[in-house]
Amino acid sequence: MAAHSRWTRLLEILSEEGHVDVLDAAERLGCSAATIRRDLDELARQNLLTRTRGGAVVSAVAYDLPLRYKVARKADEKQRIAKAAAALIPSGSSVGINGGTTTSEVARELAVRADPASTTLTVVTNAINIANELAVRPHVKIVVTGGVARPNSYELVGPLVNSVLHNLALDYTILGVDAVHPRLGAATHDESEAGANRALAECASTVIVVADSSKLGRRAFALVCEMSAVSVLVTDKGAPEEIVEEISSRGIDVLRV
Repeated sequence: MAAHSRWTRLLEILSEEGHVDVLDAAERLGCSAATIRRDLDELARQNLLTRTRGGAVVSAVAYDLPLRYKVARKADEKQRIAKAAAALIPSGSSVGINGGTTTSEVARELAVRADPASTTLTVVTNAINIANELAVRPHVKIVVTGGVARPNSYELVGPLVNSVLHNLALDYTILGVDAVHPRLGAATHDESEAGANRALAECASTVIVVADSSKLGRRAFALVCEMSAVSVLVTDKGAPEEIVEEISSRGIDVLRV
């Protein structure tokens, strides 16, 4: 297992359990205890955890993994989801996109699909990494909200986001979230991100949620939107049948790719 993948998995264990033991982690990840110790030392150097004797405990930032450590998680599924979501956006549309690994993949799909001969797409985003990638595409018009940058997700949050979006009308918004529950709605771990994402959803005619199957049926701290506000859910083929049926029964189109 590559170092980046090990770091991601160690942070996931910390996020889920609040602590990690060197010997237990070595067994789970199939590597030596010495390797795990070096990994934990490196993550501690990055202030992503706190080292203890024989392991590590969660730090202030480990609950919501930084975006750079989420990229490898379900990468194939996210790419398929991104292609399917991008295919739903007609040329000439205005589309809002929030931050996240899956939505970043959607943005890339939209960028390479567009006709470079003319401006065929308007993208409104609060994600500075997405804006940075698409700014070099002359056929994509980029509108970036104001706000305060959140380092874990590269998203701009706060009242400045709402002040910009209040004056816009979008054809579509594509939302990446941390949890999708049939009854409790789409949610994320951070309340400031939830507020910005909610604003993106409220100014769109059609809301498309992109979420891999690991996020279905789960709950998260801050509500982004009720399921009644969602038109389409794009997920992968691993989505539990009973959850898909319950979401579909609420009039939401579910695409499993």
